[in-house]
Amino acid sequence: MELNLKDKVVIITGGGSGIGKATALEFLKEGCKVAICGRTLSKLENTKKEFLQLGYNLMISPVDVTDYNALSSFADDVEAEFGQINIWVNNAGSNKIKSLMEYDANEFRAMTDEILVSVFLGCKIAAEHMKKNHSGVILNASSYSAMIPNAGRGPYSACKAGVSSLTRSFAAELAADHIRVLAYVPGMIATEISRKNIEKNGERLMKSIPMKRFGMPEDLSKVIVFLASDCASYINGVNVEVSGAKFCVQNPLYAYGEG
Repeated sequence: MELNLKDKVVIITGGGSGIGKATALEFLKEGCKVAICGRTLSKLENTKKEFLQLGYNLMISPVDVTDYNALSSFADDVEAEFGQINIWVNNAGSNKIKSLMEYDANEFRAMTDEILVSVFLGCKIAAEHMKKNHSGVILNASSYSAMIPNAGRGPYSACKAGVSSLTRSFAAELAADHIRVLAYVPGMIATEISRKNIEKNGERLMKSIPMKRFGMPEDLSKVIVFLASDCASYINGVNVEVSGAKFCVQNPLYAYGEG
């Protein structure tokens, strides 16, 4: 199957590590021109160095995705460098384990800015550029927590549910401009962020996954690249779950005699 992504221009927020980094590499393998941003310059530089050793180059820039002007300037720089923006992946985010009662109003607002408002800003800026070419694809990082909230991650769960809803609204409002908007819903993916949780609670977490393995960033990145391609041209306004069938039934390990 030919994805026909060669020379497409891709922006990925939070592209210096984990799922964002794996996704950047997959797009580069398809011949895309890729720009990544994130808060930590050292992560971005390390990723660029690693990719150069593999024979791929990419554009990097330290950007706070909650800062509209900074994110908009980054998009302008990418368009100036590559001529257009075809695909935008709102991958950046954060997570904390903390009781709702421990949050004060300012902390809650900060989480909302980082997880939900940043996606709104990314979608808005991406659409402004994509409308020039009357086409484009925007992909937003949602979460399994959007479907089943987590105790101890209340603001994160609520904001990810907002991301899923926002995705559908943007998809409807941008359809006339031939801009598709989708969300991807990871299950338990083994990344730097999830490593400690897997080490501590791996056996319990596995009980919800019929495939009996945790996902890898590459499991998700390949799906993201497919969704961005014309092969998925009639997929729009949906949340695509990549979770190993997590909680697809009430007794996920039935097939192993454990359900």
